[in-house]
Amino acid sequence: MRTTHTIFRRPEQALMAIAMTQMGKHYGLPVYVNVGLTDSKLPDGQAGMEAGMSLLCGALAGADIFGHLGICGADQGTSLVMLMLQHELIGYVERVLRGFTVDDETLGLDVIRAGGHDGSFLAEGHTVRHFKQELWFPQLLDRRFWADWLERGATDMYERCLAAKAQAARRAPAHAPGGRTGARAGSDRRGRPGAGVR
Repeated sequence: MRTTHTIFRRPEQALMAIAMTQMGKHYGLPVYVNVGLTDSKLPDGQAGMEAGMSLLCGALAGADIFGHLGICGADQGTSLVMLMLQHELIGYVERVLRGFTVDDETLGLDVIRAGGHDGSFLAEGHTVRHFKQELWFPQLLDRRFWADWLERGATDMYERCLAAKAQAARRAPAHAPGGRTGARAGSDRRGRPGAGVR
């Protein structure tokens, strides 16, 4: 209320997305909600928290379509780097939505009995058959030991998103909106004006 500026990612917006989804589902309608967005100006910790929490809320509520991905700063800008972060978040949310199966095969009680309470199950055939189905393997999140992370450049999430965007750009065909080519005026990696779009 201090500025009357639209706040995209306050908790109340996530609650509204849940309520709209419930109403739409009650009437048998497909539901489109704006979740996975951020008020942050760049893909940082705030962006990850806001986009992740709201995306998960919308998905768990059962919404069908999520819109406006790539937006930063409450509709004030777009970012392909932010889109890389949101792509990773979507993978995380999809894994949560898939859940897991509990049955005789997945429990593997015979393997547990054979291994005992102090056994290791890492080399068991049962583990090998199931772990790749059950675990989500992120493309950008860092899960290495501290020393390995330092040795490989100690990159943060922003830097990994930038690298993913560059890799995607190399794979994509050349595209110049409106017939223009080359870098356009924009902002640098930390949102400062004038250093070219990244």
